[in-house]
Amino acid sequence: MDIGPIRHSVYVDAPVETVYRTLTTSDGWDAWFTDGSEVDASPNGEVLLRWKNFGPSRITAEDGGAVLETEHNRRFVFEWEPGDTITTVAFTLTPHAGGTILELEESGYETLTSYMECATGWGEALALLKFYLEHGVTYGEVPVEDDSEF
Repeated sequence: MDIGPIRHSVYVDAPVETVYRTLTTSDGWDAWFTDGSEVDASPNGEVLLRWKNFGPSRITAEDGGAVLETEHNRRFVFEWEPGDTITTVAFTLTPHAGGTILELEESGYETLTSYMECATGWGEALALLKFYLEHGVTYGEVPVEDDSEF
């Protein structure tokens, strides 16, 4: 089965420099999405994304891989293994109307299940990134209702 790439695109009302810095630094990722990540966006660098008690299921996980490409304020590409195979995640940034068009493409999936889970996950992640960069809202600041009584 030939599974094409996941593709998402979003306008972020923030300068390219700000979006790029958020995607290429440990502090940037931890500000909106992860907890304790390590990002070395230099050539031959590594990305290690960590989540602690994330989401309603309170998942703790980590994933990462090699940095494949960096083009300052334009492109950031790395590998990771979100399911059954190593995939390539590429962020491309384009200035537009005072903000940034952020395009994400992830390729290399071998099963439809992993593809569908990550396609949904990236859509949610880009919404979180947009909320953070435009309004300073982070996931940790949003109250999660405790439904443990039900």
